[in-house]
Amino acid sequence: MTETLPKPSKEELVARAARVRLLVFDVDGVLTDGGLYYGPSGEAMKRFDVKDGHALVMARLAGLPAAVLTARSSSIVDVRGRELGLAAILQGKKEKGPALDELLTQFSIPAESCAYMGDDLNDLGPMSRVGLSACPADAVPEVRHEAHFVAQSRGGQGAARELVELCLKASGRWEDVVGLMRRSDTQSILKG
Repeated sequence: MTETLPKPSKEELVARAARVRLLVFDVDGVLTDGGLYYGPSGEAMKRFDVKDGHALVMARLAGLPAAVLTARSSSIVDVRGRELGLAAILQGKKEKGPALDELLTQFSIPAESCAYMGDDLNDLGPMSRVGLSACPADAVPEVRHEAHFVAQSRGGQGAARELVELCLKASGRWEDVVGLMRRSDTQSILKG
């Protein structure tokens, strides 16, 4: 049995979230429910949560870029990522730690200013590198153990939105983005 690491206090969690300048998400089990649906030609579908998607759009509008980093490759992820206006879509990255380092270099962001949300053992590498590590409620025990923030929601069912809201509220951008949502002229740029 591994030793239990103390979770950050609420104040420390908010401070970590306030420093976030880049959000990075795994896909399967984080932005989706983890189910893989195959047809005769290979992967046919993934289920994404519209509230997670809308949160990623709100983050973009608030000046907080988001990216995906996944070991699998899927045209479905490209389509969804472009639809949401993600800053980067890294697929087929079996070595996620070095891939995260590439993203940090690309955006000139120090690791302590990055949040990463993952759900399985291959996410432990990037989680150990960032200032704010997070996971859905249904992540594997080792990941929940290591995460600074464990969402109340399951993967593909609002976990990503919880992380986005935490970061936007901690950095004082939440009210601005909510105000932006109230204006009807923004509806044409929302596709979450």
